[in-house]
Amino acid sequence: MRTLLWVLLTPCVLATLVGLVLLYPAAAPAVDAESAGPRIDGHVSAAAERACDEEAGPDAGPPGCLALGVQLAEGPLAGRTIEVLISAPGGRAPFGAGDDVVLTAAGGDPADPAAYVVVDLQREVPLLALAAVFVVAVVALGRMRGLAALAGLGLTVVVLVGFVLPAVLAGRNALLVAVVGCCAIMFGALYLTHGMSARTSTAVLGTLVGLVLIALLGITFAELAHLTGVDEDTASLAATLGTEVDGRGLVLAGLVIGALGALDDVTVTQTTAVWELRAADPRLPAAALFRSAMRIGRDHLASAVNTLVLAYAGTALPLLLLFSVAERGLGDTLTTQVIATEVVRTLVGSIGLVVSVPVTTALAVAVATRGTLRPPRALPSRTKLS
Repeated sequence: MRTLLWVLLTPCVLATLVGLVLLYPAAAPAVDAESAGPRIDGHVSAAAERACDEEAGPDAGPPGCLALGVQLAEGPLAGRTIEVLISAPGGRAPFGAGDDVVLTAAGGDPADPAAYVVVDLQREVPLLALAAVFVVAVVALGRMRGLAALAGLGLTVVVLVGFVLPAVLAGRNALLVAVVGCCAIMFGALYLTHGMSARTSTAVLGTLVGLVLIALLGITFAELAHLTGVDEDTASLAATLGTEVDGRGLVLAGLVIGALGALDDVTVTQTTAVWELRAADPRLPAAALFRSAMRIGRDHLASAVNTLVLAYAGTALPLLLLFSVAERGLGDTLTTQVIATEVVRTLVGSIGLVVSVPVTTALAVAVATRGTLRPPRALPSRTKLS
């Protein structure tokens, strides 16, 4: 069974490596970086309400803007305080005195104070603190296995940022890039986290089956539901790149990448359940072992499907609220392209999870019971010599 696992997985590993080489872009895509301008940190030292149109005079109405005094921390005007006007509808503004902000001289001269606009708040410190708490929590509970999991997470980030994003931006087929990238993450992260073993190989094979099924179902139902993926984000990306963007390919790529996390969770859990049940009762027949592991899988599957629904609903929550305010019916809301995309992602990902549970469990039972169990040998009885 170990040999069979490697016979099945080796071509997949080789295909993944070939895909990484062939799909990796030779050069970064040309984008208009000057239109955005450099991002510069600053500190808001003062804020005062002001009419947005100062030339309108005293009849301009209530102030609708906020004048910020921002001290720049870098760039040609480092150390200088400039004035930036921002909109404050209803007296509420996203920035105020005491905030650390990010500015950019979009389309202007960085040496001209009037070219700067405030685009965001600085969030490095709280995010780094949260990341530190996460690392401590994982290592405290998982110890060496936790460190291995963090290494797997690092590999995931490297593949996504170093391969998937550049390849998609270079115009490669987004779905193919996502499948190759997910396979690289799957092989690297699972073996790195759980070690090179038959149990891990079983989970990898089950994950691969679910991943392929999700990709095929995604292609089919994205076509049937006429999901083009053309929205404001896609249009903005196309304008930045100066080329057309395959919106449907991006939808399918997001579907595959989003489902991978739930898939490997389910498959690893099922293989671990089979191995632990086998260790607890080595005499348990294969059929009984499968039934016991499936009971665990059904409970896990029920919660995992609900997790997917809640995750996608959380992503689309602002849109759901907007449709609710517009008093659109449930059927009309669900068939809107943005919501329909999330529905397809949820249902296709859930089907992949449903199929992966019995497939992975059956594979794990076949591998775990590959040896023939023998009853323990009885100790020879001792007889007294008369």
